[in-house]
Amino acid sequence: MLSKLRKSKEEQGFTIIEVLIVLAIAGLILLIVFLAVPNLQRNSRNTQRKDDVSRIGSAVQEFINNNNGTSPTAADSATIQNLTGKMAYFTAANVTVVGNAPAAVTNNTTVDTVNIYTQAVCGTNAGNQGATSTGSTTRSIAIVYSTENSTATPTKLCTSE
Repeated sequence: MLSKLRKSKEEQGFTIIEVLIVLAIAGLILLIVFLAVPNLQRNSRNTQRKDDVSRIGSAVQEFINNNNGTSPTAADSATIQNLTGKMAYFTAANVTVVGNAPAAVTNNTTVDTVNIYTQAVCGTNAGNQGATSTGSTTRSIAIVYSTENSTATPTKLCTSE
């Protein structure tokens, strides 16, 4: 009986294998967290961009309403920038009224810029969403912007108001 008590006291503690298994599991959990954090941050920035674009669309509609249905021109970019107020992601200097959209628009929008096309709606150009005048009205606007993705090439998006 005494030898059993001594033996059980000597066997207390963890073996090397048990410690290594716990460390491996902890390492996997940390790896998953470190891989997920950049994706979550990118999604957060993209959500802020979409909210900013919504504010820009509202500012353009406000401009059209205040000017008896007249669409803004490139010269009105500063007015639109002032109407947007402080945005979460885009700076006012990066918001540009391009003007009336021709039948086919080549959109060179980078992640930090917003192009506003008047008398335009969203269409598809070479696989990327862009603005087109086909099917638009005098009060139509298309806002073209880009969001980040996991590759180096930003994803172009378009929203119509």
